[in-house]
Amino acid sequence: MRLGLILSEVGQGFRRNLSMVVSVILVTFISLTFFGAAVLLQLQIGQMKGYWYDRAEVTVYMCTDIVKACDGADATQEQIDAVQAQLDSPTLADFVETVNFESTEEAFARFQEEFAGSSLAELATIDSFGPDFQVKLYDPNQSDVIIDSITGMPGVDEVRDQRALLQPIFDVMNAASYTAVGIAGLMLVTAVLLISTTIRLSAFSRRRELAIMRLVGASNRFIETPFILEGVLASLIGSVLASGAVVAIVHFFVTGYLSENFTNYSFIGIQDALLVAPILVGVGALLAALSASVAIRRYLKA
Repeated sequence: MRLGLILSEVGQGFRRNLSMVVSVILVTFISLTFFGAAVLLQLQIGQMKGYWYDRAEVTVYMCTDIVKACDGADATQEQIDAVQAQLDSPTLADFVETVNFESTEEAFARFQEEFAGSSLAELATIDSFGPDFQVKLYDPNQSDVIIDSITGMPGVDEVRDQRALLQPIFDVMNAASYTAVGIAGLMLVTAVLLISTTIRLSAFSRRRELAIMRLVGASNRFIETPFILEGVLASLIGSVLASGAVVAIVHFFVTGYLSENFTNYSFIGIQDALLVAPILVGVGALLAALSASVAIRRYLKA
């Protein structure tokens, strides 16, 4: 009987403040969608870092006649052999997993294959390329050992850790993730304020009923419960919609488009979205319960 009365009060609150309830649902939906997207983006960044950093190589670029630092001279065969011997030496044996030498012709052919159909491939000439060594390490974090060992050897133009090329990409993705978190935070604050306002309006519209309930001895908890449930239910609807949106984004955009068109990359999947969905529902319900509880208690004390 008491449960039926509480649910009846919740239904009345929804009907009397329908526009505010819809606003709470929409704001919660948008804010938690941004929050979920930020979480998924962080998961994607972590996955991509693990995937690419494990495959990152140290590239040793040998001199060509167009490089000023090399005094306009190509690396000689003796210099190339010296670098090869250093990479194969016992000193570096514990760090180097494989070494692949790429001639000028091979480097040019690979570039043409990778950028086939683009203006870069049409403008590139073989004179722009030189021989290089692609060094795969057991532990990519120890690339400094190779860089220090090879840098400065005769015929060496540059020794580059490929992870340095990937870092700007991850920085941009991190910035996008932090931006989404910031927007989500602002929207969540808006949702909390809307929930509080909705609860206060609902309580004000039923002030006579509340006064009667107090006169007949109803406890504060019994009076507060319907209002808290109003906020939680409205927020839960928005949270469920946000969870569905996050799952749909991963299903249709990430696995349905990105994974099919960029097969050389590692992407998050539906299982990651399904892990994030309960978090969104929990965050939405918790924020709604806290804000509604504080709002109705302040109103009853006023």
